[in-house]
Amino acid sequence: MAITYTWTVTNMSVLQTPQPDFVVDAQWLCTGVDGDYSGEINGIQAFPDQQGDDFVPYANLTESEVLGWIWEQMGEDGKSNWEACVAGQIDSEKNPPVSPTQEPLPW
Repeated sequence: MAITYTWTVTNMSVLQTPQPDFVVDAQWLCTGVDGDYSGEINGIQAFPDQQGDDFVPYANLTESEVLGWIWEQMGEDGKSNWEACVAGQIDSEKNPPVSPTQEPLPW
């Protein structure tokens, strides 16, 4: 079964300059589900001058637009790297790692 990833914006911080309610960062959550197994990771992404001349009033922003900003700021492999972290969590649930145990010395 393939992992289904869901990205959500959980919070945004704003400044009142250079525009009212100018978004400066967003908190995000990436969840993955593979059957009965799941994993998640969250973070925060800053937007240095993200909106520039294309300012969108806060009330008109959509989650997909803000997710696009997040992924753009993460760089080329950012999104896939975070999804790989979630996949690793799911893999560890499916195949728990074996931990070494301490045994008494044989002498």
